[in-house]
Amino acid sequence: MAQEFAAPKNSMDAQALINDAPVSKYQWMIAIICFLIVFVDGIDTAAMGFIAPALAQDWGIDRSQLGPVMSAALGGMIIGALVSGPTADRFGRKIVLTISMLIFGGFTLASAFATDLNSLVVLRFLTGIGLGAAMPNATTLFSEYCPQRIRSLLVTCMFCGYNLGMAIGGFISSWLIPTFGWHSLFLVGGVSPLILMILVIVLLPESYRFLIVKGKDSQKVRNILNHIAPEKVQRAESFHIPEEQSAVAEKKNVFGMLFSKQYAKGTVLLWSTYFMGLVVIYLLTSWLPTLMRETGATMERAAFIGGLFQFGGVLSALFIGWAMDRFNPNRIISGFYFIAGLFAVAVGQSLSNPTLLAILVLCAGIAINGAQSSMPALSARFYPTQCRATGVAWMTGIGRFGAVFGAWIGAVLLGNDWSFTAILSLLMIPATAAAVAIFVKSLVAHTDAT
Repeated sequence: MAQEFAAPKNSMDAQALINDAPVSKYQWMIAIICFLIVFVDGIDTAAMGFIAPALAQDWGIDRSQLGPVMSAALGGMIIGALVSGPTADRFGRKIVLTISMLIFGGFTLASAFATDLNSLVVLRFLTGIGLGAAMPNATTLFSEYCPQRIRSLLVTCMFCGYNLGMAIGGFISSWLIPTFGWHSLFLVGGVSPLILMILVIVLLPESYRFLIVKGKDSQKVRNILNHIAPEKVQRAESFHIPEEQSAVAEKKNVFGMLFSKQYAKGTVLLWSTYFMGLVVIYLLTSWLPTLMRETGATMERAAFIGGLFQFGGVLSALFIGWAMDRFNPNRIISGFYFIAGLFAVAVGQSLSNPTLLAILVLCAGIAINGAQSSMPALSARFYPTQCRATGVAWMTGIGRFGAVFGAWIGAVLLGNDWSFTAILSLLMIPATAAAVAIFVKSLVAHTDAT
């Protein structure tokens, strides 16, 4: 195993090549494809939140009965993320991405033709498996093509496609659902990833770092890197990546690496932060349109406000990514989580002023979605190549329990006649917990892999 990490004679440091070269058109192509993957992932993830009011009306069911179908995809996401990480670290990022696109595209299409609540629950669960696998592996693959100096900025900007997808889903649904019915959003969300799957197969390369670590044919690595720095690649006989914590890397079991002395504290704190962040996001994403309807807003306005919340994360991605590359990234993220809690409380106090409400929802989205979007970038730079896909995927997978809890607690609180104001004020607790957890990581586990 050790020979996989030692640099042979006349071997080129592939990561140094990436770091020294300007960002190429080839890397931008990878960025665009990965952006589109998380974009369509975001559209599909948010679909149920926007569909819920129309679905309840069409099928004549009470809002409290929507809890299982709201949480079904999230449950699937947990399984998809937890399984896909170790699979990608063993077999490759590209094959996992391809299969995940097929799964969530196909089952989203099938969801458009569901005729009852039970069948929709099953279909959304199966959809979630694909959704959960796609996002962390797209993040992992792209991060491995980023120069170290701007890795957080590029990965965070790529990942903001997820928030943009959720926002666009809101804007699209405000037009599609009243015009064509709730089925139409599932049709759009199903066809898009199937088309994108073809691009993944044809254009997206495997991670060069994965190929090197697994000892694959160096010609494959050469062909990939030739698109980035052809003149330097021609002079190399073989390729290696920097030794990544060799004492840890020699462990064959990726879980042994995640919970080694070097990474255990950081792993637990990353999981805790992501969990709490998703409690906030998914309670708002799943129930904000419905809560808005309760205040007398039209379906179009409710969907638009929900879209604003997601769009906020796009606006903050550039700043957070830039700041993460220059300052302690854990503390940058911590500050945004705490601010998000304050804005969530403020949103609950602004029901009487529609304009102020829209502004505060946007600000809350800027803070919480900006912080959450930066977490995969933070996780990707924390773990070495040998367990990076598992590290990112398991953070998102464990974190999804927070998403399930957020969607579920919304149904429970609404069923117990909690007010809009009380529900949003409660979100200060998980937002503060996320801020504290990631701040603690800055003290006990602030390390970066190469």
